Amino acid sequence: METKERADAARNRAKVLDAAARLFAAGDPRAVTMEDIARAAGVGRGTLYRRYPDVTSIAAALLDEHERLLQGELLQGAPPLGPGAPPRERLTAFFTAMIDLLEQHGHLVLGAEAGAKRFAVGAYGFWRAHVLALLREAGTPDPEALADALLAPLAPEVFLHQRGQGLSTDRLKTALTRLAHAVTP
Repeated sequence: METKERADAARNRAKVLDAAARLFAAGDPRAVTMEDIARAAGVGRGTLYRRYPDVTSIAAALLDEHERLLQGELLQGAPPLGPGAPPRERLTAFFTAMIDLLEQHGHLVLGAEAGAKRFAVGAYGFWRAHVLALLREAGTPDPEALADALLAPLAPEVFLHQRGQGLSTDRLKTALTRLAHAVTP
């Protein structure tokens, strides 16, 4: 049986997520603390901790909707991102979509999926399974060894470092397209 969220709890959740989104966008999300979020949201720390155990869980809640939309496109969207295109085209479309996601929400990804936390979130498992399936479909040798290597350039630290070095998203997409073409026969 599903319990309905109380109106005050829903308001507090919205205030917390709004405040966290502003704080994550304003600076380094790794420097944001639970106290910062509680203060910016105008809620007590107890209210905050009842729903979210840490900053990472708040960033993940904000990022979840964006990742679910992309996952839906990969599963049911139009080709080449969705089913029906050759693996090389789908891998290229996936890289392009991920660069767009990182460009728009890199601060959230950095807050939710930085370092070893990246491998613990469900989205990474989904991305890995998708890449692995495309590599297998393409007949790429040793796809298990390549899947994580192909996802490495999409780590938020790598992406934000490259953007900070002045690399445009177009250059990154072009480089990843070359990579997709190199690993898919």
